[in-house]
Amino acid sequence: MIAGLRGRLAAKSADRVVVETAGGVAYEVVVPLGVMERLPSAGAEVTLATELVVREDGWALYGFLDETERRFFQRLTSVTGVGPKIGIALLSALGVERGARALREKNIALLSSVNGIGRKTAERLALELGEKVEEFTETPSAEPPVGSEAALKALERLGYATPEADRAIRQALAGNGGASGETEALVRRALQILTTR
Repeated sequence: MIAGLRGRLAAKSADRVVVETAGGVAYEVVVPLGVMERLPSAGAEVTLATELVVREDGWALYGFLDETERRFFQRLTSVTGVGPKIGIALLSALGVERGARALREKNIALLSSVNGIGRKTAERLALELGEKVEEFTETPSAEPPVGSEAALKALERLGYATPEADRAIRQALAGNGGASGETEALVRRALQILTTR
């Protein structure tokens, strides 16, 4: 079991990185989009929590920036019929907290909007994990920032996929110090992010 890696970030590509350890061994690691966005530039030192998945057609190493992300990935892939590809896709699209909230609230529409997750898989995930993901969500009283849900619906009406729109809104909120402000202003900031990609 390879539970973690520390070394130089030798390369970054679409959904994977190469980490070269001090001993000279280079590991290719598949990472979710949220992890990729937070990684430093190639050449920097990096530490990843990892999960080794062994299958008949080969071994693959999956990497996360913290233990919470890794445990959530393990929880997702414990469901029958849900492999690491779906686990990474859900983490990439929704992140830990929003993904866990969608499972808890049995938000089938949001779960099935993730690439590779059909309605039946979304229902199975919600059924099996709905009561097992509380540790990954903030306190039950925590509400999403004012305007974020309305902004998400507005972007969906404009034709953007839910995960893509949600990521843009989270980026817009982060760039604004977490303050939500008016829905219209939030939609404008999210659209700027979406159109400059």
